[in-house]
Amino acid sequence: MTVQTSTSEQDLAHNQAIMRASTIDRYGSADVLTLKKIERPKCGPDDVVVAVRAASINPYDWHNMTGTPLLMRIGGGWQAPKSNLFGLDVAGVIESVGRNVTKFALGDEVFGCAAGAFAEYVNANIDTLVRKPSNISFEEAAAVPVAALTAVQGLRDHGHLTPGQRVIINGASGGVGTYAVQLAKYFGAEVTGVCSTKNVEMVRALGADHVIDYIMDDFTARGIEYDLILDNIGNRQISHYKRCLTPSGSYIAVGAPKGRILGPVPHMLKALLAFKFGTRHAAVFMAQQTPSDLALFSELLESGAMRSAIDTIYPLDEIAAAFRHLETGHARGKIIIKV
Repeated sequence: MTVQTSTSEQDLAHNQAIMRASTIDRYGSADVLTLKKIERPKCGPDDVVVAVRAASINPYDWHNMTGTPLLMRIGGGWQAPKSNLFGLDVAGVIESVGRNVTKFALGDEVFGCAAGAFAEYVNANIDTLVRKPSNISFEEAAAVPVAALTAVQGLRDHGHLTPGQRVIINGASGGVGTYAVQLAKYFGAEVTGVCSTKNVEMVRALGADHVIDYIMDDFTARGIEYDLILDNIGNRQISHYKRCLTPSGSYIAVGAPKGRILGPVPHMLKALLAFKFGTRHAAVFMAQQTPSDLALFSELLESGAMRSAIDTIYPLDEIAAAFRHLETGHARGKIIIKV
């Protein structure tokens, strides 16, 4: 006996298999972003599918969109992106669970990293997700992953931060900087934040012991030595950073000027060469999606020891405007996409 499916049932099934996603078919400005209806991701046996509630934008996503520096196209696609889906920071609800997955269940609220997060649904590896504390919003959770991973790994793993040390965060009001201020305090450091005039009070409210307005003052010319510089901007000469470090101090380069061909590479190479000899130390790195760090963030968010600084929340269909906002370089904390 053959059971026939009505046209309306077929249409419903088809609609349930479709989602909206922000896509890029070519490199360029925010004008290349297109909101399309595409097939929902399938759930593999070891994965989950997350119904996205919020995502956040990082400079990493801007580089993927623009295809700059050109050096990154070696792995990401030379003429056009290898994948037309992008976005990494995500928070949402578990929609489907693979048959081998025991860590999560349907309906669990989670946050973490998942490639293709600027969409209504995304497939995710269970090791890059943790449960979202019930006391924070999806938007607050989505702001965390890449920026906080960069901050904690720069401070702890590459800067070897210990309690009582003096730390200065150059670019303390941006995505990485706002988490770095809080994490440095969590690790017991004396924290100085560097930001513009309008952000001084915000950085102080995040826990910085001292705040320097770079418009009025050059922190490298004050005669104060620091044990660690976490540099999100790269707007000073390497020799200037070096002169305000203690004899055993560390310079950690996170951000640098955006060159079209090599991007931050020249600045970072200069830093490594300048610190090659002597007792001071320099490091450059790419943040890793470490499960233990994501778990730490969940604990800190739940306890209130860390919070997300959010600049603006845009709906998914205004993602181009969100990227134009990012390009200004003046966002206070993170820019969020609400799905």
